[in-house]
Amino acid sequence: MKFKLASCLIFCVIFGLVLSVSMEALGADDPHGGEGAHHGHGVDGAKLPIWSIIPFVGILLSIAIFPLVLDSHFLVHHGGKMSLVWASVFAIPYLVAFRGEAFYDILHIYLLDYIPFILLLWGLFTVAGGILVRGTLRGTPILNTFLLLIGTVIASWVGTTGASMLLIRPLIRANAYRKNKVHLIVFFIFLVSNIGGSLTPIGDPPLFLGFLRGVPFFWTTTALLPHMLLISVVLLILFFIFDTLMFKREGGVVPDDGTNEPVRVEGLFNLVFLFGIIAAVLMSGTFKWGEVNILGVHVYWQNIAREVLIVVMGVLSLKYTPFSGELRQSNEFSWEPIEEVAKVFAGIFMTIIPALAILKAGEKGALAGLIGAMQQPYHYFWITGVLSSFLDNAPTYLTFFNTALGKLHLTEAMVPEILSTPFDSLADNDHKEFVRLLVAISVGAVFMGANTYIGNAPNFMVKAIAEQSGIRMPSFFGYMLWSVAILFPLFVVVTLVFLR
Repeated sequence: MKFKLASCLIFCVIFGLVLSVSMEALGADDPHGGEGAHHGHGVDGAKLPIWSIIPFVGILLSIAIFPLVLDSHFLVHHGGKMSLVWASVFAIPYLVAFRGEAFYDILHIYLLDYIPFILLLWGLFTVAGGILVRGTLRGTPILNTFLLLIGTVIASWVGTTGASMLLIRPLIRANAYRKNKVHLIVFFIFLVSNIGGSLTPIGDPPLFLGFLRGVPFFWTTTALLPHMLLISVVLLILFFIFDTLMFKREGGVVPDDGTNEPVRVEGLFNLVFLFGIIAAVLMSGTFKWGEVNILGVHVYWQNIAREVLIVVMGVLSLKYTPFSGELRQSNEFSWEPIEEVAKVFAGIFMTIIPALAILKAGEKGALAGLIGAMQQPYHYFWITGVLSSFLDNAPTYLTFFNTALGKLHLTEAMVPEILSTPFDSLADNDHKEFVRLLVAISVGAVFMGANTYIGNAPNFMVKAIAEQSGIRMPSFFGYMLWSVAILFPLFVVVTLVFLR
């Protein structure tokens, strides 16, 4: 296995050298890519060829293939190394070719996207890990469906990460006696880790970015509720039928271990810290305290305050429910899932830079044909959704949010007024069309994050926790067989009912 791993790493390094030469040649033709490059502006996506996304494709394929051919626990033991190699394969030639502009792009995506992203996940993961559901839970189809329903309902209000961390361990413990458990985790990812976060900006990162750009807080609650209800109800019914069949196949009998402990929740004071995180997120989208320039990247003070408050909430949770304390030990809490996400997504965020830049270039970029083909709401739904399955869904949402504004010759300053006006009262057809497109973009980004393990960060964390508990989860492509078979027909229904 070590020989195979070394061979893969050597290949990546050699490929990086070839890419470095190619990008350096590309930068040599660019008057702004050399010494004259300056901070404050990134590389124009129109200058980037489609092959610049190869490192991004490489890290995705590594996540998908290496655990199959090398070691099922590859990402746990070597995810950080793999992430570093692919990040370097991209970053070194990118910096050589475009220098100051490339440095700005890298600093921008880490300061404004990756660090807030991972700190929010860490805060929710840490606080939720201090809340323990005790008692005798029997994993029957009725109880399992109820747990998924509860998770789906609360995900929009405590975040998909918070809801996932609160309920995944109780679900696993309740079904410890079951032989077939993979479907439990898969449907949990569908509903609790993704679709349940559709109704507020706290629920899912893409909607939070929309909130920061003027989308009213409760607009998503009313605009996306019909879509969310339709797909959630159908999924819960499908799950109940499937789980019932599996339960009966296993004998349909719940073993009696002689315990009948009442169900109770301990560590509820952590809800104070959870609400503190939610308040910090709301604060950052409500107040404007100016900005600070960090090597050319403009960072808002209210966002810095948000990150500090999230860290404080997490530290307070650890103080009052210590990592080594009985409550977290009973919750089987460990840092491994969040560490795995942090390492792998650090590489993903680095290598995703050219893909996002090309998309932002619109019809001037290498994906001009794709952008030009986007006319109807369902086009935005499917293209935003499919890309969100593999790119980070937050910047993908933002890219098409801006694409819709540009297509209709609208400005970001007009968004609050347009979305605060009842749809039937909008007189301007472009305003109505923007509402339709934004609904499609929002639903696509949130719903289709469930298509892959990397479509939304909680997916990866839930998978890691399940595997820690001894559940043999499907491979990257194996999981996609589930999502394509179950979710894609439902997405077609959503298209026909709401987005024609």
